[in-house]
Amino acid sequence: MIGRPNAGKSTLLNRLVGQKIAAVSDKPQTTRFRIQGVITKPEGQVVLVDTPGVHQPGYELNRRMMVAVQDALLGVDLVCLIRDASVSTGNGDRFVLDLVKRSEKPALLLLNKIDKLEDKAALLPLIDWYRHEYEWREIIPISALKEEMTDEVIDASLRHLPEGEPIFSEDELTDQSLRVLVAEIVREKVLRQSGAEIPYVTAVVTERFEEVREDFTRIHCVIVVERTSQKKIVSIVCSGSRGSSVDASTVSRLAGAFFRATASSAASISTAYTLPACRAKRRAK
Repeated sequence: MIGRPNAGKSTLLNRLVGQKIAAVSDKPQTTRFRIQGVITKPEGQVVLVDTPGVHQPGYELNRRMMVAVQDALLGVDLVCLIRDASVSTGNGDRFVLDLVKRSEKPALLLLNKIDKLEDKAALLPLIDWYRHEYEWREIIPISALKEEMTDEVIDASLRHLPEGEPIFSEDELTDQSLRVLVAEIVREKVLRQSGAEIPYVTAVVTERFEEVREDFTRIHCVIVVERTSQKKIVSIVCSGSRGSSVDASTVSRLAGAFFRATASSAASISTAYTLPACRAKRRAK
C-alpha cells in the first residue's frame, strides 16, 4: 500500500483487517515503518503492507521512512496505490506514480475519500488521467472512512495475487507484537489530543507489559518528545485536562483483540525523554 501522506492507507488497513493495528492521525508521516496486516478468507490470504507516506525526504528520519517504502515495493507481488481523490493532482502524486511505474509490478489504483466528493462525476477525469499513465489491473473508487467498496479491495487483491502457501496462520492479524501495537495506539492518542503543539517525531516505547492476572494487565509506556518544553503538554494530555486522556481504555480495547480474557488494563504513561539527549524522566498517571 503506497501513497502520499494522509491518503488514508492506515485507515484502510485497519478497516480491512478489522482491528486497529496502525496509528491514524491527521498529521503527515504518522506511519513510520512497515506494518503488515493479515486477512485470511476461505478464498485465500492477503498480507497488506502499510508503508509511510511518500514524500521528499529532508531529515534522517524521513530518509529511513522512504527506504522502508522502497524495500516494500521490492518485496510484494501486488502494489496498491492509494490516492486522495478529493484533492487536485500535484507533484507529489506524480512522484508516487513514478515509483509505481519504476517497480513494474502489477498494481491496483484505489481512489480514496470519495465520500468527500459532492459530485462523483468528478472522478471521471481523474480515472481517465491515471488510466493513460499505467496499465492498472483495476481502478476502484473507495472510502476507507465510510467503508464504501472496501470489500472489493480484498476481492481484487485475491484475483491478482499469485497462488501460494499461506504466510501467516488463520488467527494472526499482523506481524507486529502487542507491545509495538500498544505503543502505536498511545502515540496516536497523543498526536490527536496535542494538535500542532507536538510534532509527528514524537515516539512511544512500551517499557513493561505485565499480565498481573487473567483479567488485569499493567502497561508502562514512555513518551519521547523533541524538546523539554513539550513534556508539560504531554502531561496535560495524559492527565485528561483537555477533555480526553490517554488512559487504560486506550490499550484495553487493543488488548481485548489479542487476549481471550476481557481485559481490564492499567496504563502508566511516562513523559520521559527528550531528543536527542535522553535524560530527565518524569511520571504522569
